[in-house]
Amino acid sequence: MSLNSLWEYANPRKFIQTTDMVLPWVTVLAVGVLVTGLIWGFFFTPADYRQGATVKIIYIHVPGALMAINIWLMMLVTSLVWIVRRHHVSAMAARAAAPVGMVMTLIALITGAIWGQPMWGTWWAWDPRLTSFLILFLFYIGYMALWSAIENDDTAADLTSILCLVGSVFALLSRYAVNFWNQGLHQGASMSLDKEEHVADVFYYPLLVCIAGFVLLFISLVLLRTRTEIRARRMRVLLARARMG
Repeated sequence: MSLNSLWEYANPRKFIQTTDMVLPWVTVLAVGVLVTGLIWGFFFTPADYRQGATVKIIYIHVPGALMAINIWLMMLVTSLVWIVRRHHVSAMAARAAAPVGMVMTLIALITGAIWGQPMWGTWWAWDPRLTSFLILFLFYIGYMALWSAIENDDTAADLTSILCLVGSVFALLSRYAVNFWNQGLHQGASMSLDKEEHVADVFYYPLLVCIAGFVLLFISLVLLRTRTEIRARRMRVLLARARMG
């Protein structure tokens, strides 16, 4: 597939037609993979010898944290496409992804607190990664608020794209905070190319399935929400024309 053919999907009508076919299959696959991963992880893996059954929150916490960061980076890419190419579908995709990313960040923060309390003896610590995740959560809220505060969609897309560029610093800090600062309670990555560093295989494989389920769920939700944004934009344009007429 050439780059030019990819830009065809920046056409709202083409996007709607394509997602009419793709969305049902992605949704069914997302539900199936996610349910499989969660059942496998919570019911068919043993308790950890140090953390006990608490370790099983990894099947929600790690995918949620990974998605929180990568959704913002996806928004960064689509925002850059908007700035460079002025394709409305890319701006609407970024807007559609923001609430999903905000929820994923909240899931990561809440499950992290639940996981951390028995491990660290506290629900919260001003750890570099935890703090950067909290700031990322606030950026998500600010991004969504900025979209809602500006009536003109193109102006809102311009300003939120700039905000997304700034917020990307904290998305990267959230990912690499443990590498930047050795101090802090938060552990290093649970998954690594170095098999000596990532979790044991008995937890690793169901975790991979859960991550795949979260990714597919995000794709399903962002396609659905982008379709909704396209239709909402059309409605606003029609209403504006009706008032002028």
